[in-house]
Amino acid sequence: MQSEQQPASTYYDLLDLHPSASAQQIRRAYRERSKLYHPDTTKLPPAIAVAKFQELNEAYSTLSSPDRRFTYDMRIGYSRVTVIQPLLDLNRPTTESRKYRSSAYLDPTDRPLSAGEIFALFILGLTFVACLGLVLVVGVARGEIVL
Repeated sequence: MQSEQQPASTYYDLLDLHPSASAQQIRRAYRERSKLYHPDTTKLPPAIAVAKFQELNEAYSTLSSPDRRFTYDMRIGYSRVTVIQPLLDLNRPTTESRKYRSSAYLDPTDRPLSAGEIFALFILGLTFVACLGLVLVVGVARGEIVL
């Protein structure tokens, strides 16, 4: 017995996304699709609307959880290993290619520490050393530590 509409081959197809879609893109696609298939707002017959909405919820619950998404991606054969792509124009000077780049860092570990952050780390280290020194002084004063 075949249903009227065949189910999407993957959850990504159901949400009309590429497997490399971000969490934000998944959430946006889910919201758009849920408006289309929600049994209270769609013009589809109730049985079909409920089935489609359940499929959509299952897809979203799987893809919105990083662990479940990783397991699902492995099951469908999608690898998250990125392949380094060559530059489009290898003859272009590097100064020209960086001319229009944003100064925003996408990865917080990719940027250097600012002077304020370095100062804060210095103060934290100094406080830690002072606390250790205070413990030693109190221990010696009480006679619990013999030097």
